[in-house]
Amino acid sequence: MSDKEEDILRGGQGQVLDPETYRDSIGTMEQSGKRKWVFPKKPKGKYTNYRDIVSYFLLIVYFTVPFIKINGNPFFLFNVIDREFFIVGQPFYPQDFFILTLGAIASLLFIIIFTIAFGRIFCGWICPQTIFMESIFRKIEYLIEGDRNKQMKLDRQEWNSEKIWKRSLKWFVYAVISLIITHFMFMYIVGYEQVLAIVSDGPFAHPTNFIVMILFTAAFYFVFAWFREQVCTLVCPYGRLQGVLIDKETINVFYDFNRGENRSKWRKGEDRKAAGKGDCIDCYQCVVVCPTGIDIRDGQQLECINCTACIDACDEVMEKVGLPKGLVRYASEKEIETGAPYKFTGRMKGFAVVLVFLAGFLGFLLSSRGDMEAKFIKPAGSTFFVREGKITNTYNYTFLNKTNDKKIVTIKVIEPAKGEISYSASSKITVQRDKITKGTINISFPENAMKLSKQNITIGVYDMNGELVDSYQTYFEGPFKLQF
Repeated sequence: MSDKEEDILRGGQGQVLDPETYRDSIGTMEQSGKRKWVFPKKPKGKYTNYRDIVSYFLLIVYFTVPFIKINGNPFFLFNVIDREFFIVGQPFYPQDFFILTLGAIASLLFIIIFTIAFGRIFCGWICPQTIFMESIFRKIEYLIEGDRNKQMKLDRQEWNSEKIWKRSLKWFVYAVISLIITHFMFMYIVGYEQVLAIVSDGPFAHPTNFIVMILFTAAFYFVFAWFREQVCTLVCPYGRLQGVLIDKETINVFYDFNRGENRSKWRKGEDRKAAGKGDCIDCYQCVVVCPTGIDIRDGQQLECINCTACIDACDEVMEKVGLPKGLVRYASEKEIETGAPYKFTGRMKGFAVVLVFLAGFLGFLLSSRGDMEAKFIKPAGSTFFVREGKITNTYNYTFLNKTNDKKIVTIKVIEPAKGEISYSASSKITVQRDKITKGTINISFPENAMKLSKQNITIGVYDMNGELVDSYQTYFEGPFKLQF
């Protein structure tokens, strides 16, 4: 074995690894099982700039959405405790959970199909873990401790005054940011007004809320200060799914081994093709910028989150040495193996159609929800009574107004059409926006109109324009009749 090959196969503590063991172990762990801390070099380049734009946009969305209201309702709220749910300002209720369930299933299918077609673009560009880690916490680390070499030097040195104040400052800033992130997360649950009220009242006025807030802050701090990339490699189920979902036509970040091998150090003026050398100059820049500590040249790996840092690093080196860019690029495995240019295949078109269909289905679920939900339930233990040739049943009604406007409604019997309704109050019922209204009505039928002792009836709820807003089918009881 040459010195170069031996150097490639050596781990962090000098042990020699089998050439295939990188697929059987985590890149951030020594053979002994000890954590191998990752000090990624600060990336720069076209894709890094694009990712920064996406990250900053999503961060602005995260920190502003809790304050946005539509018609007085939160833009998004998911209050499980009080069973208050708002999506795009529209209220949702436990009765609507079948819509949310179908939406969750459609979203899961969307993620699976998207991954089959386009790999882990979500992980590198949209995932909250990546955005918070790379766009906030990592940048703070670069600002306080410096780039990769300075961080490694600081990590190796004794706990002198420089190391103490830099680490203390970094950890303090991390704790403050974790606390801010936690507060905004709770705004999505209880609303910003409630969070601000809890903060202004102080921890002793709301001890339970305070403890929960501290626990979540500690969890965020633990993840971003210590656990970091381990979330993607050890915890996240999406990363595990990629090995099942991707195939040779999936778009991922790939190293073009046909062009890059055989690897060799750069020599100025050398004809690498004549010397049997590939375009990879073995500079390891794609490795040192990787936030999960892998070598993209080993092929597709569990730890790769498609963050494109290796693409920018490689393109920068290729530009400096006068070789074509794209040695590491977005590509499919099939494209790398055959050399054929990427095409938007029929398979991809089919996936795109399915993705559009699923997006439309989610939109349909949200838009097709009725404005009002009505229920008419017979009180427990109640029965019918007969008076003046009419059979009468009592019903408790519950109206849920799902709109942002006040509704004034009336009740009519749709089927059978001979039903009469008497109210305990006015025949016009006012249902306030986003409120539940309850009351009692009596429904009567002539004795000769009832053919069965227990007969289905349909009750309708109409707005002031006479339009049906909801209907409910229940049963009507009467005297037992023999059927001949």
